[in-house]
Amino acid sequence: MKLLMAIPLFAVLSLAQPKYDLLLKGGHVIDAKNKISALRDVAIQGGRIAEVSARIDPATARKVIDVSGNYVTPGLIDIHAHVYAGTGEKRSYAGDLSVYPDGYTLRVGVTTVADAGCAGWRNFEDFKDRVIDRSRTRIFAFLNIVGNGMRGGRYESDLNDMEVKPAAEMALKHKGLIVGIKTAHFTGPEWTPVNNALAAATLASIPVMVDFGSNKPERPLSELLTKKMRAGDIYTHIYSGLRGEQTESGHPNPALFEGRKRGVFFDVGHGGGSFLWRVAVPLIKDGFLPDSISTDLHNGSANNGMKDMLNVMDKFLAMGLSVDDVIAKSTWNPAREIHHEELGNLSVGSPADVAVLKLETGNFGFVDMYGALLRGNKKLTCELTFRDGKLVYELNGLSRTEWDKLPAGYRYQGDASWDERARVFTPATKK
Repeated sequence: MKLLMAIPLFAVLSLAQPKYDLLLKGGHVIDAKNKISALRDVAIQGGRIAEVSARIDPATARKVIDVSGNYVTPGLIDIHAHVYAGTGEKRSYAGDLSVYPDGYTLRVGVTTVADAGCAGWRNFEDFKDRVIDRSRTRIFAFLNIVGNGMRGGRYESDLNDMEVKPAAEMALKHKGLIVGIKTAHFTGPEWTPVNNALAAATLASIPVMVDFGSNKPERPLSELLTKKMRAGDIYTHIYSGLRGEQTESGHPNPALFEGRKRGVFFDVGHGGGSFLWRVAVPLIKDGFLPDSISTDLHNGSANNGMKDMLNVMDKFLAMGLSVDDVIAKSTWNPAREIHHEELGNLSVGSPADVAVLKLETGNFGFVDMYGALLRGNKKLTCELTFRDGKLVYELNGLSRTEWDKLPAGYRYQGDASWDERARVFTPATKK
């Protein structure tokens, strides 16, 4: 007892407390930022990545989960989604066409999305209050250059509502949350949506994401990519083939390569009507790969050719990309595109957004927007998702103990230090 009393109290407490909240042990870590693709243990403490090493002593962690045989990646980042739900507006992406994200994201390893232009400066703060501030999924936004946002054709083609100054002011007011300006679905021949989006983005020092709308000879894709868009801007729906991305001979439009030389990023944006095998397969064969993989998630796409983020990633596996490439295009690349480089990696100190993914092999089928089939032999499944170090989704109970090995009358087994659901159980109900 005398020896114990001679040790300072803080030292005694440190001996009694584990160093880490959580240890993911034995998985294959893929971290494109840090150029890691190897077996590594990952430790989490206080919602942050604390250590990534070849071996971390299990005794140092409060909770250890064996993830052997799985990939451990940063939380997936989907930079093209539509999540401004809840307004009740029919046939509107600021309404019924959008989805609440948490039921579609966490179960497939997605911890962050960027809403792609559902709201403009007039309704962004309603979107923030209604969805962004209430979601477990981290949500950023591309602000629509149309003040009313993505509410249908009569709004989205209204040249008088594409105001530069109020859009830039709203983006600056919510700097970091609004990650870009979006132009989309425009049906006219004018360059006004692109020009005004670029002007607002320049004032706010953020990129533009372009969904180029209807194909018009007065505003050709070549001019957009070689004269209008700047380094760091994002062209989405690259494999739709709807706006001249592919030549009549089936090869990539030369403007795509010129745009890439300028520093333009190219995003998938699969959606319900923006991905075709007869475009994607030849373009990838010719070396034109996407910079970022994204879903264009909305109410019309989620149950059609596009299922979810992993399904879109699987399609690129089926076209010959490696698992490492697909993960990079779904984590670190999109994090850089939206200027949130604290995400999309497993660096020490980064937010502990983590996906544990299993690669299954077999005979699988993947369809495009017209229902055409491409077969593949690989498919990713999400086992676990962690958001800020807390377990928010689990498929097969890797973190759990068999019920018949627990005490009689057992209660909830999770610990609030690593398990999100544990917070709903009060101490009085836990044993």
